[in-house]
Amino acid sequence: MSGSRERLRAVYGAGIVDRPAVTADHLAPLVAHLRSRAVRTDGPFTLRSGERSDWYIDARQTTFDGAGATIVGRAVSALLDERVQAVGGLTMGADPIAVATAIAAAAGGRTMRAFSIRKAAKDHGTGGRLVGPVAAGDRVAVLEDTTTTGGAMIEAIEVARAEGLVVVQALSLVDRSGGRVSRRLADLDVPYRPLVLPADLGVAG
Repeated sequence: MSGSRERLRAVYGAGIVDRPAVTADHLAPLVAHLRSRAVRTDGPFTLRSGERSDWYIDARQTTFDGAGATIVGRAVSALLDERVQAVGGLTMGADPIAVATAIAAAAGGRTMRAFSIRKAAKDHGTGGRLVGPVAAGDRVAVLEDTTTTGGAMIEAIEVARAEGLVVVQALSLVDRSGGRVSRRLADLDVPYRPLVLPADLGVAG
């Protein structure tokens, strides 16, 4: 392992070793789309976590774009654990990623479903927070577009588990946590894989 890989592993944990599973054919187009459409450096910006940053990534400029969503779906599906039957996370950051991933997986001949977790339970229709064709016992991957503290991912994992889903993996499109998310998910026994790090986007962590 190269020195740079060792440094990444030291910061992000053992899961970072799995990042090369996304080939250049998948990762390079994703990074290029994010850099050209989603990265902003005209801050300061207030993040979801409440932290302030000189740069911001509006990942929905990629995940809600047709070409961008296609790239995202291919990259995420390439990283899915073979046991995963469905993908999803907290609305709405995870929603377009989940649908794009399910479509990309299906195009590759793999059966895949998408689900969404509402921010609050509804008292009409089917109610609850979990939406989509999943049921207790299904093995799932929890997704997020950009993570700084892991709060949204952890909330999604807790809801999914409460509904009987088996969370076997978590993935983020962009991780700007400096290792915090990896450590927090390790405490929950959930393997974690970030696709893109700040260095990939040419910005400071």
